[in-house]
Amino acid sequence: MTLSQKKMYSLFFLLPAGIIYFTFYLLPTVMSLFFSMTRWTLTKWTYIGFENYQMFFEETSLRIGFRNTLIYAVVTCGLKVILALLLATLLTSKIWFKDYFRSMVFFPTLLSTIAVGIAFSTMMHPTQGVINTALAAIGIPGPDWLGNTKLALFSVAFIDVWKGVGIATVIYIAGIMSIPQHYYEALRIDGGSKFRSFWHITLPLSRPAMNSVIILSFIGGLRTFDLIWATTRGGPGFSTDLIASIIYKQYQAGFYGLATAGNVILFIGISVLAFPLYMFLNRREVEL
Repeated sequence: MTLSQKKMYSLFFLLPAGIIYFTFYLLPTVMSLFFSMTRWTLTKWTYIGFENYQMFFEETSLRIGFRNTLIYAVVTCGLKVILALLLATLLTSKIWFKDYFRSMVFFPTLLSTIAVGIAFSTMMHPTQGVINTALAAIGIPGPDWLGNTKLALFSVAFIDVWKGVGIATVIYIAGIMSIPQHYYEALRIDGGSKFRSFWHITLPLSRPAMNSVIILSFIGGLRTFDLIWATTRGGPGFSTDLIASIIYKQYQAGFYGLATAGNVILFIGISVLAFPLYMFLNRREVEL
């Protein structure tokens, strides 16, 4: 078999994946770019240039949505990175209940996001919810977790962290378990404490896992929709509206071209924020 035949033979196995990638990713992306510059329905469309983008940026809720999206992404990402690292460190140590605890930490990840949102909406009810009922039993007045404009966004972020910290913990566990044990043994021989073991070995050598958790959690926070919609629907007012929920409201109102433009803006925004972050983290990982 000649070299050219070998290349053709290899490309033949890539062809099915290429067709799927083109059909379900490249083609919809190009079509979205086009239809974002139209006023369209299911049966007809009219080209209007960049009018949809202009209208989208003129939305009164957009400025609040951008701010909320960034706050939500930073809070959920930061908490997942820190909590998951602490949990992974605990669950890779010599404790007798770690297998059971691992399953408990990962269990929320298996639940439907909508189901989790509905369940926590009930638990966080200001007068009948189990959280405020428990607080009232010890004499603490519970707030309106999802009805307070200053608290609602952080309440939903807490739910997101509770549900998503399991995946981040699993990534950390894989990273920590790949660290050679002789590093820890050498530090113990030198009389190093558990804190020094964590600070000088676990933390720096689990950097690749940390970078993965940061990127996945940050992108996930920027594109969150289902949990927001299941708990607050963007309310009260615009206090928990994210870019994704604003886009969905435009679809609901029948402004399909405007909503498509919003999706393009969201895609570009995530790329602009996530790609430099990835390059920065990757550069720091190489420097270690």
